[in-house]
Amino acid sequence: MIALEKASRPLKGDVFVPGDKSISHRSIMFGALAQGTTEVTGFLESADCLSTIDCFKKLGVLIEHSISPTNGVPTITVHGRGLHNFSAPTSTLYTGNSGTTTRLMSGILAAQPFDSMITGDNSIEKRPMKRIMKPLGQMGADVISVYGNDCAPLRFTGGKSLRGITYRNPVASAQVKSCIMLAGLYAEGDSVVYEPALSRNHTEIMLSAFGADIHNEVARDGSAVCILHPGMPLHGNKINVPGDISSAAYFIVAALMVPGSELLIRNVGINKTRAGILTVLNQMGADITLLNLDESGEPKADILVKYSELHGNENRQFVIGGKEIPTMIDELPVVAVLAATRDFDTIIKDAAELKIKESNRIDAVVQGLTKMGCDIEATEDGMIIHGGKPLKGADIDSHKDHRLAMSFAIAALAAEGTTRIMEDECVGISYPSFFKDLQALL
Repeated sequence: MIALEKASRPLKGDVFVPGDKSISHRSIMFGALAQGTTEVTGFLESADCLSTIDCFKKLGVLIEHSISPTNGVPTITVHGRGLHNFSAPTSTLYTGNSGTTTRLMSGILAAQPFDSMITGDNSIEKRPMKRIMKPLGQMGADVISVYGNDCAPLRFTGGKSLRGITYRNPVASAQVKSCIMLAGLYAEGDSVVYEPALSRNHTEIMLSAFGADIHNEVARDGSAVCILHPGMPLHGNKINVPGDISSAAYFIVAALMVPGSELLIRNVGINKTRAGILTVLNQMGADITLLNLDESGEPKADILVKYSELHGNENRQFVIGGKEIPTMIDELPVVAVLAATRDFDTIIKDAAELKIKESNRIDAVVQGLTKMGCDIEATEDGMIIHGGKPLKGADIDSHKDHRLAMSFAIAALAAEGTTRIMEDECVGISYPSFFKDLQALL
């Protein structure tokens, strides 16, 4: 448990957030699939990403951690084994709390010549896996849910020949898309995924840099399409992981919320499929400026954010929904916190995916903010926040969900009294130094 108090002064200074979690996962996976070595700097050494490293070590991949003697920069070196040279694991692959590891690795395991099994912690064993089992089955994979509940543990029977498919995913999901694309590297024929909106495209950007023939298109009906032509070998690469915008979001909201604050958050990834929070906050009137923009590879920039008086529309409302949701799904809890401190209503819709994250984030956010004095109600696919009521400190159940723990830590900065967050150690899933970095600004 950690206890926090209301901010007594403005937040000022520079902040460096850890490396992007999504990119860190993929740097290890694609490096392992490639021929030659891959060097990764800026890697996020959090519990989730370390789970990915552990899984590939169990598949026989040599992965080394070193510190540069010249500049002190940590480097992860992945000695790739190519697509067809993994070793059969001698035990179940354990992914901890990482949905990304579980779902993306499933696409790789489905194509191997050996049997394998993958699972994670209690949270992972409750999260839906039918969304990847269905397309993998259509590709010819033999994958079953061990307990018959369409959740992990998943067992793969090796030696199956895969074929490319055209798959229409009803929701925009980078994990489902990436799982299919990774299986597609081994398949006969093209793999094509249609989505209602473009989900995170880190897989497309990075796989292309490794040598894969993969690209995005827009269909006639407006759907986003990802197409992979298999057969191209992957080659080792050098990857510099930018800061994670999901981690930066907490400091962005803190600066907008605490009067007089001004923060410069350096070297943050601003990929358009991830940066919906910047678009939405700018529409609300937030004073956010991008500096030192670098659009080579994964786009990144320094983000300057200043305290701002935000606004809704003429009806004193602001609606967040539609195609913005996939680009900011992980940031919605902390955006709800910000909305609670504004004097207009904020409606979050089309976000039913929040129910099947590490926790049911709709219910958990509503419960937590209600305890803090907010007038908020849950809906089937989101929530309605009637902002403007003073927040007060409360005891908050994190549900062992890192996003919730960090969001309510930010809420504490605007709440009178003491806010205690239970099981706060869960922030190690994505941002181990979060509380230390936050305290440095207070």
